[in-house]
Amino acid sequence: MGKNKGCCGDGSCDDHDDHDHASVNPGNPFANLDEETRMQIQELQMLEQNFQQLLMQKNAFSMESNETDFVIKEVEKTSGEVSRIVGNQVVIKATKEEVLKDMKDKKKLIELRMKSIDEQEKVFSRKIEEIRDEVMKKIQG
Repeated sequence: MGKNKGCCGDGSCDDHDDHDHASVNPGNPFANLDEETRMQIQELQMLEQNFQQLLMQKNAFSMESNETDFVIKEVEKTSGEVSRIVGNQVVIKATKEEVLKDMKDKKKLIELRMKSIDEQEKVFSRKIEEIRDEVMKKIQG
């Protein structure tokens, strides 16, 4: 490349062989980083978003688990007739044993999902920490 006096418009630049325009952008802290580091930062942001979604799923399953525990306790206490709601529109009579079996099966499924989410959470945490450490080392020199 040849010399181009005043290419950046502020008189600070006269030779593109020594710099690119990203290095003269003091308002953008990521402008002076290499492409690999910028890509790592983008990956880190995506991982953190996915991690937040995972935590929201975990919270939803936790609430469902608590609700299922409550239903199991209430059904176990009852000695009368038991009914279940189907599709939020129909109430069907059921035996206490049927409802307890269904709720306990549901509880097992929720626990399996929670265990899977816990494993994913560990993987995300390790990966996020790993990339964050690499990026910080590059940024700090």
